[in-house]
Amino acid sequence: MEHQTQLPEELKTGTTTIGLIAKDCVVLASDQRATMGFLIANKTAQKIYKITNRIGATIAGSVADAQSMMDLLRAESKLFEIQRGRPMRVKALTRLLSNIMFQARGSYLLQCLVGGYDDEGPQVFYTDFVGSVLPDKYTATGSGSPVALGVLEAEYEDGLPKKKAIELAVRTIATAIERDAATGNSILVSVIDKDGYQEVPKDEILKIWKKP
Repeated sequence: MEHQTQLPEELKTGTTTIGLIAKDCVVLASDQRATMGFLIANKTAQKIYKITNRIGATIAGSVADAQSMMDLLRAESKLFEIQRGRPMRVKALTRLLSNIMFQARGSYLLQCLVGGYDDEGPQVFYTDFVGSVLPDKYTATGSGSPVALGVLEAEYEDGLPKKKAIELAVRTIATAIERDAATGNSILVSVIDKDGYQEVPKDEILKIWKKP
């Protein structure tokens, strides 16, 4: 059976997002360039979203579809927490996203990486535009994903300390920026662990990125 892991040619989008599991945390990272064909439409695009206090997601695809889906996941996870008295687990939220995408069958032009931390520890899931779900230790989406996966394949190790994982995430996106024309402008990094969702300060990212 062949698994569809990439958008069809007419749905392909320019971006690079990654997710990786480190020691006791998950790291999500992305660039900030939004493109419309050969036009750079925005240089500060938000591609990492906080869904709950311990779950985040990256997006690649239609901006409108992404914003709508992230709002929906936030609302559904909040409703779950109110009704059940506990936060939604990472796997459950990913399955909810998968069900929505599968029922829509390509109506949402969107790929997501879902990362989070719960009683099962740190987890990362890849999801595509037809609802596939693939758990992994590290993964990537977008036009720069082949470059990003090359870096991760060479440098990723089990049990990376948080600091080292952040450095690897920044280097991976920076490499994609160097080689993929649709990836660029800036880098965003978020970390999720038992203490919750945290955005890595821009100055810390720049120190790693611009290191000689």
